[in-house]
Amino acid sequence: MIKRIGGLLFILVVMWAILSPVSIRGQDTISVTNSSAQMDFPLSLNFSAQIKSDATISDVRLRYQIQQISFANITSEAVVSFNKGTNVNARYTLDMRKIGGVPPGTDIKYWWLVKNADGKMLETQPLLFHVTDNRYQWRNLTEGKISIYWYQGSNSFAQTLMSTAQQSLVKLEQDTGATPDSLIDIFIYASTQDLQGSMVFPQEWTGGAAFTQFNIIAIGISPDNLAWGQGAMTHELTHIVISQMTANPYSGLPVWLNEGLAMYSQGLLEPQYSSLLKEAVTGNKLISVRSLASPFSATTEKSLLSYAESYTLVEFLITQYGSDKMLQLLQTFRAGATYDGALQKVYGFDMDGLNEIWKAWITRLYSG
Repeated sequence: MIKRIGGLLFILVVMWAILSPVSIRGQDTISVTNSSAQMDFPLSLNFSAQIKSDATISDVRLRYQIQQISFANITSEAVVSFNKGTNVNARYTLDMRKIGGVPPGTDIKYWWLVKNADGKMLETQPLLFHVTDNRYQWRNLTEGKISIYWYQGSNSFAQTLMSTAQQSLVKLEQDTGATPDSLIDIFIYASTQDLQGSMVFPQEWTGGAAFTQFNIIAIGISPDNLAWGQGAMTHELTHIVISQMTANPYSGLPVWLNEGLAMYSQGLLEPQYSSLLKEAVTGNKLISVRSLASPFSATTEKSLLSYAESYTLVEFLITQYGSDKMLQLLQTFRAGATYDGALQKVYGFDMDGLNEIWKAWITRLYSG
């Protein structure tokens, strides 16, 4: 199963130098030229600029904003070290490991604040730095709200993935009423190794990532492993769409609902999961719904069982109560409802109540 990895950094070497327009407060005594940003992944994002002033430059600061889905406009500020004078070569290195990294396709806005000994201040106009992974020659295919980038494989390979993505969106809308509200970028690396090699802190099991705050997916799919890739891409695509639909500043989804919807979108439950469910039912070892609302166990068998149960929870709610109710549930979560409150409002039971009726239902299915 593909796990979501929030805040991963991709190796890239991107250079962009551009003259920075300036906005002066007070007399025109300070200028900033050659403002630039250079990515040296996976470790750093390097900013530089040439600053001149009629009076000694006393303070230089860099401000930047990582463009992402957020309910707050967050600006970061770094104090820049430099040798004081009237002509300064300002440099600042941002250790990307400290901020969790960004995926390809991200935009970063940045600008400079400068003060001199006379008390004059300059604040430059923001520049936009677009993150790309220049290790590869990317090709692009866009259809509707999906844009696929890939560098290995034929046009037919990309078109197959696009068809899968479009079919996944249709099924997701039928099952839940959820549809994407903005463009989703999908970066197809040619292998799991390529994908992991582009990450700051890769895990050995990482095969794909949904960056929900950026509407970006990165996944390793080789042309000779297309079947796996189609399922994995559907899984991650579901995470993005559901995140778009339920985004709110108050609370998220219970893990079982989030992962269950992604699993359900992939199609029928795979045999290994069905076997684990049967063993759990017959051995009276099912994990409770309330426990599944929190992050899953790191133990492999318990984690797989958690995914399997999450699938059946979503299957139960959709098949027994309909897709309209699921749409209402997601809309209720978007309003910032609690886990129990959302279920109570839409279905008339909380997580403990769901646990009882779902457990009876799944026992009938898997006890034979």
